[in-house]
Amino acid sequence: MNLPHGLHLAYCTNIHRGETWPETLEALEKYTLAVKAEVCPEGPYAIGLRLGAEAAKALLDHRTRLDFQRWMDRKGCYVFTINGFPYGQFHGTRVKEQVFQPDWSTVDRVDYTQALFTILADIVPPGVSGSVSTVPGSHKELIRDAKHEQDITANLKAMAGWVARLSDRSGIDLHLGIEPEPLGYIENTAETVRFFETLGGGEDIRRCLGVNYDTCHLAVEFEEGAPGLNTLEERGIRLSKLHLSSALRVTDVRRVLKRLKGFQEDTYFHQTIARRPDGSLHRFRDLPDALAHAEVHGVPEDEEWRVHFHVPLHADVEEPFGDTRDHLLAALDWLAAKPARCAHLEMETYTWEVLPPELQSGSVVDQLVREYDWTLAALRSRGLG
Repeated sequence: MNLPHGLHLAYCTNIHRGETWPETLEALEKYTLAVKAEVCPEGPYAIGLRLGAEAAKALLDHRTRLDFQRWMDRKGCYVFTINGFPYGQFHGTRVKEQVFQPDWSTVDRVDYTQALFTILADIVPPGVSGSVSTVPGSHKELIRDAKHEQDITANLKAMAGWVARLSDRSGIDLHLGIEPEPLGYIENTAETVRFFETLGGGEDIRRCLGVNYDTCHLAVEFEEGAPGLNTLEERGIRLSKLHLSSALRVTDVRRVLKRLKGFQEDTYFHQTIARRPDGSLHRFRDLPDALAHAEVHGVPEDEEWRVHFHVPLHADVEEPFGDTRDHLLAALDWLAAKPARCAHLEMETYTWEVLPPELQSGSVVDQLVREYDWTLAALRSRGLG
């Protein structure tokens, strides 16, 4: 939806199943329009569109794309951003490390991302910029050698040039946002800065390649919102999109080891980072690895864990668990002081199907409506909503 200062807010439709275009459109009809009826009945209502590779291929057909545009016009909807992180199936199967593949060393990732921008440039409303978010290069465990890293860098640099040319031809401000994620090839602010230094700068990169700053991911890294965002700004790195999301926080780990097993599941990676009493960080590739390590080696007193498990923004997580909404709110405080720095806001809590029952709020529509209520209240209190 349209907000003051030229901001746009949506929820990411990767919370819904759908790999083909008919499946994706069905989810929009069934769920997204139901949410719209509750939070923005008069429109215009923004859709944070997730398109897998199969759906994107279908939308490259001009007639199919025109039909979708007419559908949005009838329903009072528009698209300003596309989630281009998950290439393939994102629900009901093992996603975990596969969500990083194909990575940015491959032609498949390049072709897929170009398809998303081709679609977006044709459907974004006049006067609105368009963003696509993408994987942080790869996953650290998937990096084979120096050439693999060089290919990632070369392809992302070339992609910035390709997006810049499309932006110039279309007259639309288009930009790609790399999404740092725990244990990704680019996982935190320091690694983001180093990667952009490797790219070497240039006008195309400054305009068309930036960061999709996910407040869950960076909180799991034990970063603070404002300092990281300030660093990106100081280095001239574009803030393409803000993902409004919250992670699971555990401050009394010894007390809840058994209960943490309720957050284990077989679909998504739940990277876990432990901060030791001396301030050092210990990274685990997934929550089961952290729990197994704790069973063998124990947990130091005062150790805190943060788990990459997206919890609903509105949910008051009951003690002894907590969340990282403070990081999200700090990011909104930062944005309130300089709203021109980022126009794209997207709520992303894709974990609906795997949430423990106590964190689910009725139906998925109920959850999304309550997330809007919470987010809009936070934005309004800062003069952003």
